[in-house]
Amino acid sequence: MSKPSVAELRPVVHPAGVKDRRSGEHWAGRLYMREISLRWTRHLVNTRVSPNQLTYLMVLAGVAAGAVLLVPGLVGAVLAALLIQLYLLLDCVDGEVARWRGQTSITGVYLDRVGHYLAEAALLVGFGVRAADVFGQHESSANWLWAFVGTVAALGAILIKAETDLVDVARARSGLAAVKDEAATPRSSGLAVARRAAAALKFHRLVGGVEASLLILAVAVLDLVDGGLFFTRLGVAVLAAIAVLQTLLHLVSILASSRLR
Repeated sequence: MSKPSVAELRPVVHPAGVKDRRSGEHWAGRLYMREISLRWTRHLVNTRVSPNQLTYLMVLAGVAAGAVLLVPGLVGAVLAALLIQLYLLLDCVDGEVARWRGQTSITGVYLDRVGHYLAEAALLVGFGVRAADVFGQHESSANWLWAFVGTVAALGAILIKAETDLVDVARARSGLAAVKDEAATPRSSGLAVARRAAAALKFHRLVGGVEASLLILAVAVLDLVDGGLFFTRLGVAVLAAIAVLQTLLHLVSILASSRLR
């Protein structure tokens, strides 16, 4: 069986709305990864590899990104950034293969969501353990406080996703349809302005996998010049603070919107 061309794939695997979803499509997907993924998808659609197997590989790449941060210095940060890009690629490809074959499923959606939780948590925990200097590259003994701070950041990142996902859970258990994007606007005009300001600044995105991996790479470069772990530890502290603050603000935003009505 011949491989479909990119032109044949595009209207099927990228139906209207896929790239335009405000809360469902990552900026990197819209900017470049959806075009790269099409080139991979065309080679996979006629193989025995299932969409769920691709999702498992996505999870493995994401968790491995956190694990390689135990490699000291710039090498670990570069490997983590590359693995997160592979994670993002597989996150696109699994859905594209499923849509082309007509194999979309609730199980696939569930695995995809669990994969995001695991991968982003692993990256932030790995960042914290990296800051703890477990192998004594810069200090005589590990400072486990930083591993705890990284875990706090990971917990915040998970809770932010859970707050969003639990909206649909609450609506489904109440017999309501899935929430629409316009329902996310807070009913209070003051909160609506604050939400737009936060969305414009986009600081909350730093706890996401792609953004966090780029931050980790940037602070690794700075630490290479500085010769210590100051910037890595600063980065862990910043991400933990953002995660905690965003967890609270996101909860308030949901409760003040029409998403639960």
